[in-house]
Order: sequence, then C-alpha cells, then structure tokens
Amino acid sequence: MSHIILSTLNAKYIHASLGLRYLYANMGELQACTSLKEFTIEQRPEDIVEQILNPDVSIIGFGVYIWNVSETTEVVRLIKVIRPDIMVVIGGPEVSYETSEQSICAIADYVVTGAADVSFAELCQDILSGATRPKQVSSLPVDLNELASPYAHYSDSDIAHRVLYVEASRGCPFKCEFCLSSLDKTAVPFDLSRFLSEMQTLIDRGAKQFKFVDRTFNLKAETSKQILTFFLDNMDKDLFLHFELIPDRLPDVLLELLPKFPKNSLQFEIGIQSFNPDVQKLISRKQQHEKTCANLKWIANNTQAHVHADLIFGLPSETLESFAEGFNLLYSLGPQEIQVGILKRLRGTPISRHTECYDMRYQTSPPYRLLAHRDADFSTVQRMVRFARYWDLIGNSGRFNETVPLLLGDRPFERFMSLSDWLFESTSQTHRFALNRLFDLLHAFMTAQDWLIPETVETALLNDYQHNRLKGLPTFAKQKTTANDATAVRTAVAQRQKRHAV
Repeated sequence: MSHIILSTLNAKYIHASLGLRYLYANMGELQACTSLKEFTIEQRPEDIVEQILNPDVSIIGFGVYIWNVSETTEVVRLIKVIRPDIMVVIGGPEVSYETSEQSICAIADYVVTGAADVSFAELCQDILSGATRPKQVSSLPVDLNELASPYAHYSDSDIAHRVLYVEASRGCPFKCEFCLSSLDKTAVPFDLSRFLSEMQTLIDRGAKQFKFVDRTFNLKAETSKQILTFFLDNMDKDLFLHFELIPDRLPDVLLELLPKFPKNSLQFEIGIQSFNPDVQKLISRKQQHEKTCANLKWIANNTQAHVHADLIFGLPSETLESFAEGFNLLYSLGPQEIQVGILKRLRGTPISRHTECYDMRYQTSPPYRLLAHRDADFSTVQRMVRFARYWDLIGNSGRFNETVPLLLGDRPFERFMSLSDWLFESTSQTHRFALNRLFDLLHAFMTAQDWLIPETVETALLNDYQHNRLKGLPTFAKQKTTANDATAVRTAVAQRQKRHAV
C-alpha cells in the first residue's frame, strides 16, 4: 500500500506540532497508511530526507511556517531530486498567501491554502485514485465540532517530554494588521464539554504542560471560568498552563479565580505591541489604555502568574522616542518578561498597505523583519535588534534579578539602550556570551556610571552570581580579592619592617 507521511520542522524538539496531529486525526480511512515524522530546523536537510524516504512513500505533506520555510525548501528540493515520483504537498500559514512569489511553492506538487484539517485528506484520496486536481487547493471552512480530535495522537513520549499545544477556540475577532489572525471573521469555540473531557484524558495520562494557542482566551468570561475551574480542580498534579490574554479585558470571574492558582502554574502572554494611540489606530488595533494598565497592575499585585508581555518596534509611525515611552510604562507595570519584537511582514497581513506611505523596508527572506521605515532608519532598527537580543540575555533571563533593577533605575529604556550600545561597541557580538563573561561585562559598564555606587553594583552582581549557582567567583571579584590580598601582604611587610627597625 502507498504510504503517506505528515512532517514538519519544529523550531525546537520540545514543541510538538498540533497541526500535524489534526491532519493525522482527520485522515479517515487513509490514517492506517499515514505516519507522523517531526524534525527540528537544526537538523541537516540530508539527514531529514534520509529518514523520510522509504521505498513505499508516495505522498509527503509538510507544514510550512515562517520559522522553517527556508529549511523546508531545501528538504523539498532534495526529495524532488532523489525521488521525483513522490508527490510533495505543502500547507500552513507561510504558503497560504503570495504563493506565486515563493520557490517552495514552485517546487512542490500541490499547495494547500487555509485550514487543511480536512482538505489534505481529500487531496490525498484524489492523488491516490488518479483524479486531476489543480496545483493550488483552497480549503473550505471547517465545522470545528466535526473534526476528529488530535489529542489522542500525542504519544506517551510527547506527554513526558514536550509542551502540549491545545485550543479551545480558533480565530480572532480583532483586526490588528500585523497579525494573520486579522483575516479571521471571529473566534469560533470548540464544544467545551468535549474539550475538557479530552484535557482530562491527557491529565490522566500524565500531561502537565498545556499551552493554549487560542488568540483570545479571555474573550468570553463564562468559557474562561469553566476552563480555569477545571484546571484548578486538577492543580494537585503540578500542572503548568499558558494562555494568551486580551490586555484590557479582565472580568470579575477571572479576578476571583486567578489568585487561587499556585506559583509556577500560570503564564500569561499579553500582547501590548504599542501604547501609542496613533499607532494603534493606524494598524486597526483597539486597546483601552487605562484598563490595560490597571489589569497588568492587578495581575502583578494579586496573582502569582508569570506575565510575558509583548511590544513590537517598527510599527508604522512609531518612533524610537515613542517606543521608549511605551517600554518604560510597561516596565513600571511589573511583568516578569517584556518581549521586544521587531516588526515582521507576515505574508497576507494587511500591514502591507502602509508600505509605500511609511516607506517600510523589509528583509526579502524569512523572517521578513523590518529594516527601516520613514520614522526609524536602518541604524535605529539595528540598535533595536541588538537591544532586543541583549534584553533577552539580561532583562528576561531571570539571572540578574538584583542587578537589572539597579541598572535601570527610573529610566529603564534609556539606561538599557546605553548598555546595549556599549556591549556591541565593546564586543561586536550579540550571541554566544558565556554567563561568567556577562557578569564581568555588566560590572565593567555599571561601575563606570556616575549614577551607581561601585560597591552596590558588586554586591548585586555577586548575589546574582551565587543565585545562578556558578562555581568560583567572577573575574572582577577574583581581581579584587587578589588586589586585597596584595594590599594585605604589603601592609604586613611594612609593619614587620617597622617592628624590626625599632
């Protein structure tokens, strides 16, 4: 029997593809001859192809995303060189729009656009029966409650070692132009009782980490209440939950439930993107400023949830100065992480309508990151790229809990940008910093600033160093110890000489 393979290249092993499991669950009678093969973008294309190419394979379907399109393109090229008889089908967000411009779409035999939960299986049936289909297959809307569930296809190994992606709803009612979800008409829920039953089965199998891919978890208060209550009742099993929250919507029912969750059990991803009202209006983003700020403060003061808040630099009309104001405001609201992202032009998103007016310049290859626009030249964007990288290493890492507040003071963005500029000027690198070296670099920068007391800086750094359970001492502390020892020796010699002279 002809064999079908469903495959994708994940960003990391820990990510288990929910999309592949939806496709597999809905293969119908073809499921018996279909298998899943997941890889990571770090693996060599030749090694991936070697593991895929069995003699009986006739169809291979690849899930293609912005983070794996380059690597997947090379894999598909190799397959078509070695086994041109195999039908290669691609689908996913990256190849659902602007398909005529992409080399991977030219190489593949079929391109499935839109939600392929059902249409991929239908295409496979036609290919195997010899029916003629156009190269581009447009998926029709699907009834979510008619889909077969993907969750049974998480293996025991997945449950033990990987983050499980789940969804209680699909789509988004908001129209933020940088996001592909802006193309949705609304958010559509799955049947809640069925969903919770499936979650219970996963928990009974030992699942502990659940990442909800819902764009708007807190859109409907009653649904959020039932989901949170369900997981709260299972919290004795040491669960960890990740939700994406709408920042200006925190109904009373959530105010009641969220404080009940223990530490290390909740993470909220909260997309702020920009506090600039003119930018928000320009990109069709609706966000109530006062409620957003109040909600972030409330979560910080009343729950043990870990908050990962997002800001995007490079949105049309956003300047470095206005972004700095937003960063400072967000920092003051107390999230544990601030993810500083640089705008990317995702294929199909309406952000493209601003390209000419705001002179938006993007990379021509993935991830299509902004290079410059009317209000932020290339040098400014490059500074922010480095800022974002260093912020992840230092501000978001959790390794410098005493040092970072001392460094930032009452001007977080300005002072961290000073550090960022200095780090690049001093090292010419943004990656591959040994942790010991980072401590020494921070010491060198901070002790040279007139607003900081060197002894206070050293105390904070040493406390953080010990908190990270690093062996020995950082170089700056060793040098100080050596200097102190040398001073002590010189003092002892002088005292001895003095006594002998007497």
